Amino acid sequence: MFRKKLQFILALLLFAFEIQAQPIAGAEQTDLYFSKIAHKRVGIVANQTSTIGKIHLVDSLKNAGFDIKMIFSPEHGFRGQAEAGETIQNGRDSKTGIEVVSLYGSNKKPKAEDLTNLDLLIFDIQDVGVRFYTYISTLAYVMEACAENGIPVLLLDRPNPHGNYVDGPVLEMKFQSFVGLFPIPVVHGLSLGELALMINGESWLKNKIQCKIDIIPVRNYTHQSVNFPTIAPSPNLPNNNSIALYPSLCFFEGTPISIGRGTDFPFQLIGYPEYTNKSFQFIPKSIPGKSEHPLFENTACFGVDLRNYFSENGRPQALNLSYLLAFYADYADKENFFNDYFKLLAGTDQLQNQIAAGWSENEIRKSWQADLCAYKKLRKKYLLYAE
Repeated sequence: MFRKKLQFILALLLFAFEIQAQPIAGAEQTDLYFSKIAHKRVGIVANQTSTIGKIHLVDSLKNAGFDIKMIFSPEHGFRGQAEAGETIQNGRDSKTGIEVVSLYGSNKKPKAEDLTNLDLLIFDIQDVGVRFYTYISTLAYVMEACAENGIPVLLLDRPNPHGNYVDGPVLEMKFQSFVGLFPIPVVHGLSLGELALMINGESWLKNKIQCKIDIIPVRNYTHQSVNFPTIAPSPNLPNNNSIALYPSLCFFEGTPISIGRGTDFPFQLIGYPEYTNKSFQFIPKSIPGKSEHPLFENTACFGVDLRNYFSENGRPQALNLSYLLAFYADYADKENFFNDYFKLLAGTDQLQNQIAAGWSENEIRKSWQADLCAYKKLRKKYLLYAE
């Protein structure tokens, strides 16, 4: 009897330890994949978030003696120093001398000749769990190219800072673009590993081709784990506050409203010169490598200060449309509030139409529910981590 009680207590203690333990990214678990890449010619899709401890994955693997033949660079560049939309050039990494091929701009998909001398491609990038964050599209094109050329992919998974909820309109395929390739919601609630399984499982790659993919999952992680990146995933998402606000504020990129690009607080400020409430002001400036010639450069903007959002509200549980609705209501020239990019970000024209028609946030959110319910059912098939 005593032995059974002791075993029960030990099991509870072990469970409590696992719950409290910090998530360990796939890249950190070298014992699980070093043997898989030994004696292989390896390519790596990576950026500044691809690290083992404080050392870059490429540097770590090269120092360990692995044969790294090629680096593939997504949006913002291999070392993460390019702003959104900036063309990434091919070249060589100055530190290692390894050839770097850009997967942003005109060449979003690895070419067959880029993969000729590879046996395996590693994918390790910190995502933020939002459909229009382009690393999802980069993953899809890499999977497609590797499937077409018989190259297996080793995906080193990382936590999703927005993995705790699913929200927003599901993309309609007629609005498919690089900021939205698949019929998933704005906040999809998947790690990149889980999303890769969904892409394969739903046959979303061209010609329904399948990518051979091996995933090293995050240890000690659930979708309720509060785990924000320690390295900025891109130049204009510099901190937890910006990441928390990004899903809700990125819609403004399809409007004439600034979200703080050209300041030290991008995705934490909202404003424009004619905003009626003049109590808060900011002035966007050109910042090399972060925001070249931002909207309203050198012009005073008035609006809303959200720099304390995360400390006051904690981790988001849903999209917040109140900012978008408030600024639409304030903007005088409503016919020119939305540009064509807004529909691509939303993945539908319905959100724009609903806002223009005066729908409330509750009414808009109700219109998403049928599609979200269907998506959540689909999502369960591909979960690697507990809810």
